[in-house]
Amino acid sequence: MTDAPVFLMTMFGAAVGSFLNVCIHRLPLQLSLAWPASHCPNCKAPVKPYDNLPIVSYIWLGGRCRSCRARISVKYPIVELATAGVFLASFLLFEPPVLYQRLLFACAMIVLSIIDLEHRILPDVITLPGIIVGLLFSLFLPPGICDALIGVVVGGGSLWLMGEAYFRLRGEEGMGFGDVKMLAMIGAFLGWKSMLLTLLLSSLLGSLIGVVMIVLKRGDMKYALPFGTFLAAAALVVSMTGDRILVWYASFF
Repeated sequence: MTDAPVFLMTMFGAAVGSFLNVCIHRLPLQLSLAWPASHCPNCKAPVKPYDNLPIVSYIWLGGRCRSCRARISVKYPIVELATAGVFLASFLLFEPPVLYQRLLFACAMIVLSIIDLEHRILPDVITLPGIIVGLLFSLFLPPGICDALIGVVVGGGSLWLMGEAYFRLRGEEGMGFGDVKMLAMIGAFLGWKSMLLTLLLSSLLGSLIGVVMIVLKRGDMKYALPFGTFLAAAALVVSMTGDRILVWYASFF
């Protein structure tokens, strides 16, 4: 493989990451993704094309708006860098058309993870169409439609049952319905085995972060962690390495 396709895919990923930043900012506010054009949220000045280059423009401007010098969140280059990295890894791991399936899935996970981290919501405009799109892909791509359907039912159903059980026992909400729909979407794209692995890894990650926050006195046992963020992180890992992890696990039996 020559360096040119790798470089182009990485740059394309960074550019897509710039669009994902728009989605992350506007979807929770129920704003159009197409209009108005990119602008500073502080002074509303339009962002010039030469100031809208992924990662580079942030560094060149010192993380500030050219017009009003207000600080620009470091979240923007981080999302662009993360998307570029995910696109590169996917390009190296998968061949078309599976590549297209995994890239679309990765974009959805990145957007959901940051929105849940910032707003504690998982927009239906991503999760519900995501379930349908995942099932459509699974008609002719791995994991196959049967595994995908089981993933949707078991994924959404198991998380709903856990949330319902917590509510019955404690009398308070322990799981948002957005998490249920998100896990169903993960099942539609990755199948039930990878969905369960995602649920396991995300639960371990969430528990670890929760313990760290309690130790650092940044929260308590009732602190609401953004579980969708952990689901997204685990799903991205599983989408790229899940088959290897499952084969490794099966080797013990």
